Amino acid sequence: MTEDDEFIRRLTQFGLSEKEAQLYLHLLRYGPKTPSPLAKSLKTYREDVHRTLASLIEKGMVRPSLDAPTIYAAVDLETALEAALKKHESEMREMEVRKQELQELSKQQRLRAPDEIASFKILKSMKEVVTITLSNLASAEKEWFAVVPTILTVFSSLFFVEDDKKFIDGGGRIRFITDITYPYIELIQEHLNAGMEVRHFDKYSGLLFCVFDGKICESAINVADLKSSSLSQMVSVLWTDDRTYARYLASTFELLWQQSIPAEQRIRELLEQGPSQG
Repeated sequence: MTEDDEFIRRLTQFGLSEKEAQLYLHLLRYGPKTPSPLAKSLKTYREDVHRTLASLIEKGMVRPSLDAPTIYAAVDLETALEAALKKHESEMREMEVRKQELQELSKQQRLRAPDEIASFKILKSMKEVVTITLSNLASAEKEWFAVVPTILTVFSSLFFVEDDKKFIDGGGRIRFITDITYPYIELIQEHLNAGMEVRHFDKYSGLLFCVFDGKICESAINVADLKSSSLSQMVSVLWTDDRTYARYLASTFELLWQQSIPAEQRIRELLEQGPSQG
């Protein structure tokens, strides 16, 4: 393992994805850059660089210039890691609050007929969420739908899109709603190409959920806070096979579906506006 590999590995332990770690290390070593030379040096697409830069800016590890063209510079390592540590401490405190909220939600959903005993459990990491969701998808027969933050399209692309395509090719239907922004156009297009039906709901901030065949549900209130595609990230996701809850989520989804716009329309608008508006 080279020194660069070790440095990148250590950065991922602070919650960065491998792409984020590579880009941050490149800026540290070679100084401020615009997206085009970064894409060339890292041998990737410009859109991918924009997406990674946006995530690093949110983490406080990269600063953009105010002039045009925008130049991106790495924040010094000590300051960046201090910010990461403080964020993790804050997230752990928030986790305790969210845990209590989800436990209360779980209790509320136990009001059912005696012969309709449902199961509930809390998924605590993105690795567990991905594993359970793949299992749900494998057992699904007709349809699954979701309302998710755009960051989860990264997980979908990495872990689900091939299985999703097989599900659709076998006659299944997949629909999801998200807030589509410019850095995620390529990923959304990948989902459309796989046969999924995607719609845009501007700045959606309500409950995040998915339902498989009207009987298996996953719901959360904090997944929108995810900032990378790391499986080690901690979350609080409620899993249940409560069909009453599934019907409630289904009715909510259909209402949001009617209020949203097709992804193709949103992508055309973003491409016309350019990255500064997306």
